[in-house]
Amino acid sequence: MPIEPEALAETQTKYLALHEFVKAAKNRLDANMWDYLVGATETETTMRRNRLGIDALALRPRVLRDVSKIDSTSTLFGKSIRLPVMLAPVGGLEFMAVGHNGAVTAGEGASAFGVPIMLSSVSKPGLEPVAAATSGMKIYQLYVRGDAAFIEDSIQRAKGNGYDAFCLTVDTAIYSRRERDIVRRFAKPWRASATGEAQLRQAMLNWDDVKRIKDQHPDMKLILKGIATGEDAQIAVQHGVEVVYVSNHGGRQLDAGRGSIEVLPEVVQAVGGRAKVWVDGGFSRGTDVVKALCLGAELVGLGRLYCYALAADGAAGVVRMLEILENEMRSALGLLGATAIDQLGPGFVHAAMPTNMPHVHSAFPLLRLDDSGY
Repeated sequence: MPIEPEALAETQTKYLALHEFVKAAKNRLDANMWDYLVGATETETTMRRNRLGIDALALRPRVLRDVSKIDSTSTLFGKSIRLPVMLAPVGGLEFMAVGHNGAVTAGEGASAFGVPIMLSSVSKPGLEPVAAATSGMKIYQLYVRGDAAFIEDSIQRAKGNGYDAFCLTVDTAIYSRRERDIVRRFAKPWRASATGEAQLRQAMLNWDDVKRIKDQHPDMKLILKGIATGEDAQIAVQHGVEVVYVSNHGGRQLDAGRGSIEVLPEVVQAVGGRAKVWVDGGFSRGTDVVKALCLGAELVGLGRLYCYALAADGAAGVVRMLEILENEMRSALGLLGATAIDQLGPGFVHAAMPTNMPHVHSAFPLLRLDDSGY
């Protein structure tokens, strides 16, 4: 369904900075969903290291270059996209799109702006409705809840509904202890059925399954999400995987892990150009995205950031968030002395001391860090 022009116009005056989406989302989400969205595992160290790793990189600008025309578009699987970012897979979007239609609304926002969405298999209303509502690029991400026939059925449905690629999440063999949920006695509805045999199937997923999928679907673009070492990146490309997706699940799985952007150079080196490398984990600003692109990422996944916008104002909110992010990225490109994404490289970044204490919202200094959960 097209987004009403009036709704888009309203968001342009309502939201002038990215942190305003965070405040609006907190006001609209119930306490359980807010903690699910902003929280992570146990000590939340991995989540904080996502931000710490990004903040520990400084940018190295070049000057006296003609930057009067800046192109921040990119391509993905041979198709043009407006920014090199993607709405990453998030479970339970139906509980975040307050007053809207969950993952369908997110897909509408992504398509209206011109970036892809990766649909989580645990977000409603599901594969077919989201495909019907998403005119732009779309990718299907699967949590394995059954045997080889279950995986094959999901692949066939994704192919039949026009998804551009298929993704396996590989870092959820054991479901983590997310203490914000535990102490609230909050059982997420989409997790309630993922116990026993269903969870065991995810734990059993292994490289033989990847080989079988590639053998059966050689022309299908396969993504492995949750790669966190160069060693596993090498194994992935040996299996013919098209995209190695660096991710620590937003800090929601293994505690005491590395930040995603810390892992990125190791994976890029291990892949050696034999596959594309994507990344997510704490990316909240245009400069954050630019840093990842400088280090060799083709695409940056946005998770919490678009959920705030979705909760705040549905599809129009997602579009507006992406517009502001685009402005930030174009500003960063111009001030670096680059006029296009393909001009970025490691020479534009340098190790530096972070200036902020790492926090899920440390990219937004205008938010007051207090007991409210910001």
